[in-house]
Order: sequence, then C-alpha cells, then structure tokens
Amino acid sequence: MREEYQADLVEVSRLLVTMAESVRAALRKATSALLTADLEAAQAVMERDSEVDAIYEQVELKVADTIARQAPVASDLRRVITALHIGADLERMGDLAEHVAKTAARRHPSPAVPAELRPTFKGMAEVADHMAEQITELLAKPNAEQAAQLEKDDDAIDDLERKLFKIMLADDWPYGAETAIDGALLGRFYERYADHAVNIGEHLIYLITGETVAAAEVTED
Repeated sequence: MREEYQADLVEVSRLLVTMAESVRAALRKATSALLTADLEAAQAVMERDSEVDAIYEQVELKVADTIARQAPVASDLRRVITALHIGADLERMGDLAEHVAKTAARRHPSPAVPAELRPTFKGMAEVADHMAEQITELLAKPNAEQAAQLEKDDDAIDDLERKLFKIMLADDWPYGAETAIDGALLGRFYERYADHAVNIGEHLIYLITGETVAAAEVTED
C-alpha cells in the first residue's frame, strides 16, 4: 500500500509540473500577442486554456482517490491537500494568461497597448516568467528558502504596476479612457498572476516546514 501511495504522489507532482510549464508558456505567448498584435498567438492561448483545466481536474480526482484509498494523516495528508491548493493557483494563472490573450485578440489588428506602455508590460512579463520558472523548479524539488524569494519578485511586479498607473494618469496621457482601462486591467492580470505564484511558494513552505508563512513570521518576531 505504501508503494502505491508513493506512486500516487509522484503522479500528482508530475501533473502539477505539467500545469506549471503550461501556464508559463501561456503567459509568454499571450504577452507576445499583446505586444505584437499577433492574433494567431492569442487564439492559441485561448484554445489551450482548457488543457490546463483538464489537468487540474486530473489532480482533483487523483487527490480525492488517494485520500479515499490511503486515508493519509499528518504530513502525508498535508502533502495531498497542498497539491490541491497549488493546482487551484496554477489553474487561475492559466486563466489570467487567457485574459491577456483575449485583450490582445479583442483589440486586433491594433496593438492592445500603446508604445509608451510596452516597456512596462515587457518588464512585468519578464518578472512573471521568472516566477513561473521558479515554481516549476520548486514543484520538482521543493526548497523553502527559494520559495520565500518569490515575494521579492512580486514586489517588483507591484512596482511596475505603480509605474504603469503613473503613466496612464499623467495629464498628458493622449490615448483616452478605453486604452487606460485596458492598461489597468492588463496590469491587474500580471499582478494577480504573480500573486498566485507567491501563493504557491507559501503552500510549498507549509509543505516543507509544517508552518504557514504568517505563523513563521510571528515566531521570528
């Protein structure tokens, strides 16, 4: 029974890594569509989002089946429940990449963002991509210290979002309300994508240490 349980955990981990790789690729392609008005790339992201959803369903089913058959307790139960939370965050990251792609497709053939905003969005995308890369590595080889570093990357995303709003709220902003609304929503999509990556890092810290991030901070204080 123990060998069967370990095989179940390996399969869940494999599915999560596949999800992480998929949502990273989705945001990269969605960003390309956003910055280059590439309708084909945007459509590809939208069409493949269902694949991420399907993998998440597999994770849910595998976790439910494992709990029913193995009745795990203590650290074993923590491991399967954490996998379920991580899968939910990854699924949401895929949805956010799809939202970026939908914006690019809706504004086609015009670029979804003006030239003044592209460097900021490129910066946000680069940080988000780095976070997604770290998540993939951490799911394959959990490390609490590395997981904690995701918070710093999230701070960089927040700084870029503030820069984005500063540009759009300037008195000389020439593109009107519709473009500003799109810009604000797009900034929010990248910011939330990063937030979910941070959530995954916190889930992994809990998996490794048995403590939530908030509890660990209280202990340190």
